[in-house]
Amino acid sequence: MFHIITAFIALYVIWRFVWPLPISKACRSGLGVVLLLIAEHHLVTRTFFGSMASPEVPGEVLVVLGWAFASLILLVLLLLIRDLAGIAVWPLSRKTARALLGGRRLGIALGLISMGLAAVGVWQAIRVPEVKTMEIVLPSLPEELDGLRIVQLTDLHASRLLQAPWLQAVVDKTNALKPDLILITGDLVDGSPQARVEDVQPLKDLRARHGVFAIPGNHEYYVDYVHWLPAFEHLGLHMLLNEHERITHNGRDLILAGVTDKAAQPFKLPEPDIFKALKGVPAGDPVILLSHRPGGALANAGQGVDLQLSGHTHGGQILGPHVIAKWANEGFVSGLYQVDGMKLYVSNGTGLWNGFPVRLGRPSEITEIVLRAPKVQPGSSVTGPGL
Repeated sequence: MFHIITAFIALYVIWRFVWPLPISKACRSGLGVVLLLIAEHHLVTRTFFGSMASPEVPGEVLVVLGWAFASLILLVLLLLIRDLAGIAVWPLSRKTARALLGGRRLGIALGLISMGLAAVGVWQAIRVPEVKTMEIVLPSLPEELDGLRIVQLTDLHASRLLQAPWLQAVVDKTNALKPDLILITGDLVDGSPQARVEDVQPLKDLRARHGVFAIPGNHEYYVDYVHWLPAFEHLGLHMLLNEHERITHNGRDLILAGVTDKAAQPFKLPEPDIFKALKGVPAGDPVILLSHRPGGALANAGQGVDLQLSGHTHGGQILGPHVIAKWANEGFVSGLYQVDGMKLYVSNGTGLWNGFPVRLGRPSEITEIVLRAPKVQPGSSVTGPGL
């Protein structure tokens, strides 16, 4: 289905952008073929260079492909806006409508704008993210746990695009925060353990007072999940697979639970099970749940979870079209939400999938979360809805 959609996108751009260009028919045909190849480059790399999740080609090639594909996506969005505007004004002014629908200069301008925005977006996507610090008040948090500092990393997507030097920079920034806990909410890797053996080595340097915990995301299941689990443990990551751990801090207990991802289903592997993850949890202890996808937050809130940390959406990646990701994830795409008494934080992600490496208005992040008990609630609490 993905490849069919991208083919239609290319055909629309060929029809509304390429064919009106004042160049020869041969040049238009050639440009059309190039756009079709760009639209279907995932199919090409999947067939000849590894997998769709992890094409094993040089990072520089992935950057160029990412820029070209992002330019195509941004151009089709701009063309759709132009064409819809032209149709809307047709009853009012046919002259204006014709200028919008058939203007060659406007079409060329939109093409140049899309390429420029794509270049900025790719740079934003592959740079080392900034630290985002926030305080979250949990009504059930005892005073002894006030000030507990957590760093959430998510959607690292270690690959030929985001290689060991990038991940090492992320690890160094994380360790500099001196967190009590480091929590990784899925999609750590793209590629097999053999392909990523060097790129994931920086993860072994992560340090936190109470340890480093992680859960799988959907991408782990696409790339040899069974063999990644011991590799993650070897790197010092404690995987929470429908289970929980008790963390004792200043004499009080905090429950840290994690679930698997629903991508496990077609592979006949354990699917997410909140009941199993929370089995035996003492009543009254605050519970933090790691769940890669924000969907299902309402059901998790009903099980007594106080804070759910998620990723998966990448914040929607582009401001405006991010509403599509919001729609696809039960209304949760970025930021802090209040869900039936539970706090849900959806990170924009630390990295992202190499198949669409673009960010515009939805920056990546290393998330530092300071937990607060109600009695020491700061004057400026983070309680607004996610975007």
